[in-house]
Amino acid sequence: MILGLAETATMEQIKRNYRALMKQWHPDHCNGSPAQCKEMTRKITEAYRIMLDYCAKYRYSFTPDEVGNYLSEKEFWDQRFGSDPI
Repeated sequence: MILGLAETATMEQIKRNYRALMKQWHPDHCNGSPAQCKEMTRKITEAYRIMLDYCAKYRYSFTPDEVGNYLSEKEFWDQRFGSDPI
């Protein structure tokens, strides 16, 4: 919730949200009280570190079913129908 991410997010989205929030809440640039800015900066940094740690230790599944969930439209079509130009 702190980083404002959707249920699924790419690493690029995680980094982009982190940078935007840090820019907004950094004590040198924040319009709120210094204590509030410092606390939000701490929370944002902690959430980002947790996300990076989770991503670094995530165990990927390479079962055919799981890999099939991430096929492009062309790969999906080719896998089911081959390259037959019917």
